[in-house]
Amino acid sequence: MMSEKLEGKVALISGAASGMGESHARRLAEEGAKVVLGDIADKEGQALAEEIGADKALFVHLNVADYDSWVSAVEETVKKFGSLDILVNNAGIFTRGNAVDATVEDWQKTIDIDLTGAFYGIKASVPAMREAGGGSIINISSIAGLVGFKNRLAYAAAKWGVHGMTKTSALDFGPDIIRVNSVHPGSVRTPLTAGLKRGFGQIPLGRDADVSEISNLIVFLASDDSAFISGANIAIDGGETAGNNLREDS
Repeated sequence: MMSEKLEGKVALISGAASGMGESHARRLAEEGAKVVLGDIADKEGQALAEEIGADKALFVHLNVADYDSWVSAVEETVKKFGSLDILVNNAGIFTRGNAVDATVEDWQKTIDIDLTGAFYGIKASVPAMREAGGGSIINISSIAGLVGFKNRLAYAAAKWGVHGMTKTSALDFGPDIIRVNSVHPGSVRTPLTAGLKRGFGQIPLGRDADVSEISNLIVFLASDDSAFISGANIAIDGGETAGNNLREDS
């Protein structure tokens, strides 16, 4: 039985049709929130909204790299549910390559979606949160936003940008009682990572995360249980960024 600690709150989640975004949407709804599912995957997003229930969920087409799309999503959120209290900037992609190998096109696409998309989400959402008397913005970054990430230059640059944007926005919007935090997952089992070859020797806990473990943290940061947490960058990685777990102890 869920605690319904988000009863009366309204959340907008980007990239909500699958993967971590889908898990976050389900958990927030289970805890009592009204959820607006933003994604470019219309069929999947609409099906998820219908499954959660028309009284608790709404799907909106959201291209996070388009500011007007964000404005429309916020407007539809407020029209349907009356306010906006929680923003989960979840949508993202990753591309490979270092500064020589990465294509200009991949660089721009990654920055547009992973970094500029989060900026647009904050920019579009803050006025509605001010109207609501405050809110919680949760930016999904990555451990690639805490340490270097070999051969993932654009992704790391975007996720470090989200890290910095989180801390700066926490300062900027604290007087509005708007909290801004970032979550930095390590290895997580999702459809996006299903085909990747990964060893877990670098992770002290010796495994990847179930997506529900990330969603539990999202619920905490969205709820009043975290009312005095803002500007935090929280690693949820089984200890992977704590240090060199592969170093010999002799």
